[in-house]
Amino acid sequence: MGRKTVYVSDFTGAVLEPDDEVVRVVVLEHPDLVAGPVRLEARADEVESLDDAALDVAVVEIHDRHGDGEPRRVVLTAGEFDALATDVPMAQLLRTAERVKPAKTVRKATDRIDYASLEHAGKPHRGKITDEEARLVREHLDDINKRLADDGLRQIDPTNPEHADRYGFPFPGDAESP
Repeated sequence: MGRKTVYVSDFTGAVLEPDDEVVRVVVLEHPDLVAGPVRLEARADEVESLDDAALDVAVVEIHDRHGDGEPRRVVLTAGEFDALATDVPMAQLLRTAERVKPAKTVRKATDRIDYASLEHAGKPHRGKITDEEARLVREHLDDINKRLADDGLRQIDPTNPEHADRYGFPFPGDAESP
């Protein structure tokens, strides 16, 4: 039995041929995007109009004076934003304005991922596999592999000697002695 994989454009559903120029489009922000950036694939000619439709925009955050609340993010055309500068041209204002460093995310000890939970068991990580994580993986392999696949992560294969060793599956080829 043979197997054939067919790739299709996420935008049009058209079959992507091996000689097609395929591009990846990463959607960073969209009103309907709820779980972070996503990747879409299409033929290059299907998305060439994106460059023509691109707008010169300014993306700004509006913070309250004391920085207490969540900032509001606003996207507007560069022309609309430039019109706000009435004393000096916006280009000059931007060159001389105080630089802002991106906020660093501080990870607290309480933010550590608990790999010995069903929510995170089996995810690739550098730490040691605990007995509890290995037990969860063995007992809930199908559920964990479904979650890993949904997250785009490698799945656990109990016939893979490395995975068998890490999670305590019997080694492939080992027979139970009578």
